[in-house]
Amino acid sequence: MKKLIILATGVFCIQYGIAQPKPKTTKKATTAKSVVAGPVDRSKKPAAGPAPVISIKDPAIFTMPNGITVLVVENHKLPRVRASFFVDYGPVKEGSKAGALDMMGGMLGEGTTNLPKDKFDEAVDMIGADVSLSASGGSAGALTKYFDKAFNLMADALKNPAFPQESFDKLKSMTITGLKSEEKSTPTIAARVYNALSFGKNTAMGEFTSEETVKSLTLADIKESYKNYITPSRSYLTFVGDITPAAAKALAEKAFGNWKGTKLPVPTVGAVQNPSTTEIDFVDIPTAVQGELRVGNIVNNPLGGKDYHALLLANYILGGGAEAKLFMNLREKHGFTYGAYSRVGSGRFPAQFTASAAVRTDKVDSATTEMFKEILNMRDGNITADDLANAKAKYNGTFAMGMEDPAKTAEYATNILINGLPKDYYRTYLQKINAVTLEDIKEVSRKYFSESSSRIVIAGNASKIIPKLMKFGYPIKKYDRYAEPVVEKPLDVNASETSKTTENISAFEIINSYLKAVGGKEEIQKVTSVSAVISLDMMGRSFTGNYKRMNPDKQLVELKMGAMTIMKSVFDGGQGYQMQGPQKKEMDEQEIKEARDEKAVIPQLFYATDTSYKTDYLGTGKAGDEDTYRLKVTMPSGKVSIQEYSKKSGLLLKEESTSKEEGEEVTEVVEYKSYVKVGNIMLPSEVVRNMAGQEIPFKFSDYKLNEGVTAEDFK
Repeated sequence: MKKLIILATGVFCIQYGIAQPKPKTTKKATTAKSVVAGPVDRSKKPAAGPAPVISIKDPAIFTMPNGITVLVVENHKLPRVRASFFVDYGPVKEGSKAGALDMMGGMLGEGTTNLPKDKFDEAVDMIGADVSLSASGGSAGALTKYFDKAFNLMADALKNPAFPQESFDKLKSMTITGLKSEEKSTPTIAARVYNALSFGKNTAMGEFTSEETVKSLTLADIKESYKNYITPSRSYLTFVGDITPAAAKALAEKAFGNWKGTKLPVPTVGAVQNPSTTEIDFVDIPTAVQGELRVGNIVNNPLGGKDYHALLLANYILGGGAEAKLFMNLREKHGFTYGAYSRVGSGRFPAQFTASAAVRTDKVDSATTEMFKEILNMRDGNITADDLANAKAKYNGTFAMGMEDPAKTAEYATNILINGLPKDYYRTYLQKINAVTLEDIKEVSRKYFSESSSRIVIAGNASKIIPKLMKFGYPIKKYDRYAEPVVEKPLDVNASETSKTTENISAFEIINSYLKAVGGKEEIQKVTSVSAVISLDMMGRSFTGNYKRMNPDKQLVELKMGAMTIMKSVFDGGQGYQMQGPQKKEMDEQEIKEARDEKAVIPQLFYATDTSYKTDYLGTGKAGDEDTYRLKVTMPSGKVSIQEYSKKSGLLLKEESTSKEEGEEVTEVVEYKSYVKVGNIMLPSEVVRNMAGQEIPFKFSDYKLNEGVTAEDFK
């Protein structure tokens, strides 16, 4: 039956245009009413005020011949100026030299060819300035009358570093000492392994600095990093404060006009994949007194993406602070941790969605359950209007307060240039925040907060934690503190039915309960074919059609509008085709494999007996108002289905799967409702498909078992 729901989609979305609902809009108040002052009800949280109106003045911008983009934000309220120099070289893969860039940044502050370090520091102190250097550039701030000197000191450090051997030896020793002190830090280990496994240990974004890589570094490596990455190419110089564009331009050209350097390419990062199925990656730290827990997945979240603002709010609702769902559940309700939070990265490169907490050792399994519960709540749309209003108020206030700092204008302007954003991106920022709806939050949660392809990284005492994790049914892989696989046989949580047991329930029992609820194995085995009349009413249009199945794999779906067939899908067990109007398309190899996933009218009959199906119990959930058991089913084709069965009746209520369409992951949810008795078995009379927020409700009537269906129907 699920195949029917998937095949029917394109017809309504493309050919008839009825599956694209108009976006919901919120009405703005146009009048204001006077309010008579009265007693304050302190039991109610005051309503958030209107979003502040943001006025952002564009900075003066010009580009120097050597590639430096200069931005100037005038603000003459105080007699101070700050300049920042930033090189946009992006993620860099250092390999066996990991740590060279960071050490190079430290060496930029060790004096220049014109001033040794002590004289340089003395010159900065003499004018009460602030000059700092890093691996991506530097900054200088001072009173207006001393700013020229401070700026030139920064420029000297960037253009003419001395790189003394003595300073390098000292910095190298300090770096190794720092790394050694972190060897037993559980949070550091968990973060390192999570990052390495998420992006790949041998990639620019997944590699890390180790004692081994630092020991291999020489001063020549530091100089090479400087030569390759500290350059005017792809760099941004911002001035903020008591300075005019003309004065800033004169300073920039005098200090950097003749500077030459390596031409940097546009930074790129290869595609990053999530695990094919959710897995637990465990780092054993026997001395750990608690477990470091991280649950997450890779996301692509550019600042200019259509989901950016909704995802920002969704993450805040889930784990953005002390009022968020994770904190209120794991800390306030259960006392598992001092704090639980989530974050979602953004920008030009692949980023991470991560929910995390440091949890008592004996409660790591329970905390994992509750963390997934809150993620599922977000995906199921269990968010209130107050949740959304509070998140919007937070961002309205934070954004408005941030604009009190003139440097924000320069930061925003740089972001626009680097990320290719519209010029009015930040002027309309709060408009976009306040336009987000509850449906938007649900949609981005489904899209970005993964359940079936997550990575659960735990660092802690394996002997005390792992036995309790077996109940989840996820593969458990062990890694050392540097993200290397531990050489031992991986724990196989799918080895037997008892390994899936939790809360006195197992995948095997859930399946048996369902088979009993729909009529029992004996009656189900008697059913060799089924047919039904299907109907659909949407947006003023009515569709009717036929649905037929014959064991083992034959299936047919046909939809008509009046006498005209608008969609037909046929599979005879070996090959098949799909028709939309006069256009016919043969099923490809993957479609054929997925058509064979449902081996019978009631495919659950094979879940427990056919080894090509793999089932895992995921814990409890909710479908509508009913409590459910969640079951992960890996089909013979490899496709994963998350199914929810009613605790009360045993019937299948909801099914969720993810597929790729035009290179993008698309989540499909199918709900099964209003079961009716057909002969001696129960079948749903309503099936509702939801994809990208669009619901398509089908009704089934005139069911017939073992009659009116022949092999000729599937030609």
